[in-house]
Amino acid sequence: MYDPLHDSIPGINLDYPNSYWADVSGESSDNDGQLQSDLDVDVAIIGGGFTGLSCAYHLAAERGIKAVVLEANQTAWGCSGRNAGFVLKSSGRKSFTEMANDWGNEVMRGIYQEMAAGVDTVNSLIAQGIDCDRQAPGYLKVAHKPNKLKELIALADVQRQQFGYQVEVLSKQQVREQYMDDQQAYGAIRYQDGFGLNPLKLAWGYQRLARQAGAKIYTGTPVVSWHQQGEYQELITPSAKVRAKKVVLATNGYTPKGFHPWVNNRFLPVLSQIIVTEPLTEQQIAACNWQTNNVVMDTRALKYYYRKLPDNRILFGGRGAITGKGAEDDYYPKRLLSVLKQSFPALKRINYDYAWAGWICMSFDDIPHIYHDDQQQVFYAMGYCGAGLSFSAQAGKRLAESVAEKQLPNLPIFNRHLPKFPFAPLRRVGQWGYFQYGKIKDRYF
Repeated sequence: MYDPLHDSIPGINLDYPNSYWADVSGESSDNDGQLQSDLDVDVAIIGGGFTGLSCAYHLAAERGIKAVVLEANQTAWGCSGRNAGFVLKSSGRKSFTEMANDWGNEVMRGIYQEMAAGVDTVNSLIAQGIDCDRQAPGYLKVAHKPNKLKELIALADVQRQQFGYQVEVLSKQQVREQYMDDQQAYGAIRYQDGFGLNPLKLAWGYQRLARQAGAKIYTGTPVVSWHQQGEYQELITPSAKVRAKKVVLATNGYTPKGFHPWVNNRFLPVLSQIIVTEPLTEQQIAACNWQTNNVVMDTRALKYYYRKLPDNRILFGGRGAITGKGAEDDYYPKRLLSVLKQSFPALKRINYDYAWAGWICMSFDDIPHIYHDDQQQVFYAMGYCGAGLSFSAQAGKRLAESVAEKQLPNLPIFNRHLPKFPFAPLRRVGQWGYFQYGKIKDRYF
């Protein structure tokens, strides 16, 4: 599997992985195919996922700038088409308490408002006619141990007090009787506004809106080299050259090795693994007391997440291999299936029909960054830390504003460069160490 820390190109015109989303989503909306002729443009966007497509749409629809998107493979071939489809008011891994301690309550609230705006942006785009199999709203954050419920209640108190956010606290009995009989659930907090959808269909909807607004979306068109030529950024693709006044880097966890000095050694791509089971029978659903389609995530350091899909399959996800070379090892989907069966013993004979992995993008400071160089020629949005479905749409919108030279809010996610990882060549060693720590923490603390 393509590994961003080892490979200089993610492929050329590769098909989608054998995922559930690719199997059930039908045909992609039209794109502009492979770029064959040289172009001079105002704005080129590298990456045809949520961020790049949102940026292209908002540039064209709101700023009158008709950018071109250059995608190496297929629209949303990367994590945008591989994720679990959770729409949440979140991004990054930094807690609100940590934000308040580091930057104060005003900045913390400003970042929360950006996360909330991400959900609003997704909803506004869906409202323009995107059919993405949206499910009923509700997000359960489940305590995987009795002591973790106290932490969740404290989090709910902070969010109520600081943001006026309506958060419901559920006991172990309420979770198991009213939602699903997860044997590893010891209570939960529930948000009213998270929901699940088909992320690949959503991305195709973004593509359709962007092209209708006047953007061009070129697939099978990787940027194989990039350098500055006078006042232009020159992007070389297999069949053509693009000269752009401004370039938006929207590749996130799929950014190739050594791609551009501005982001080299400033992110860590981490594999997330997902399985989708066979459809559950009515008897299995009843035995698990599965009454909800709400999205679910637990409190582990190495988190698990799941939901019941519209066709009664269970999507279940967690960490994957450390390297791309290990991504195809069936140990990882089998491990997820084993954990699912521990939570729901009635599914002891269930198997999975789909298994795939995708690269999420970790930042060293656990928050996303939307930033540009001093000349306002190179722009990027990266570091969603596995919670970027909704925030990537907002990031694309903010990138469009930044490209149009509109001042963004004075927040750390907008006014700071991604920090470099110390001892960057050893990032994978640090990741392995964190996984070992996470196993111990989740089991004993």
